[in-house]
Amino acid sequence: MTNKMLEKSQNQELADHIKKNLAKGYTPDAVKYSLLAQRYSRTTVEKAMEIAQKQLAASVPKMEERPKVTYEVIDDEDMKKKVGEQDVSSRGFFSRTWHKIFG
Repeated sequence: MTNKMLEKSQNQELADHIKKNLAKGYTPDAVKYSLLAQRYSRTTVEKAMEIAQKQLAASVPKMEERPKVTYEVIDDEDMKKKVGEQDVSSRGFFSRTWHKIFG
C-alpha cells in the first residue's frame, strides 16, 4: 500500500469516527479537541473533519421546492376586530390581559 493510499484510508477511518460521534450528539469542536488530545495532528483532524462534513452533506436529502412563507399585515383596528371575535374566557393570561387593555 502506498503512503497516499494509507493516508486516505486513515483519514476515512477518522472521518467515520467523527460522523459516529456527531450522530451521538457531540459537537464538532468536542470531537476535534478529543482527537487532538489523542495526539492526532491538527492537519489530519481537519482533513478528516472536511471529509466527514462533505459525506454528511451529500447524504442530506435535497429540498425539491422552497417552503412558501405567507404573512399578513394587520393594523390596530383589524386586530381589535379579530380579537373581539374570539372567545376570551378560554385563552391564557397574556391573551386575556391584552384583550382587557386593547379590546
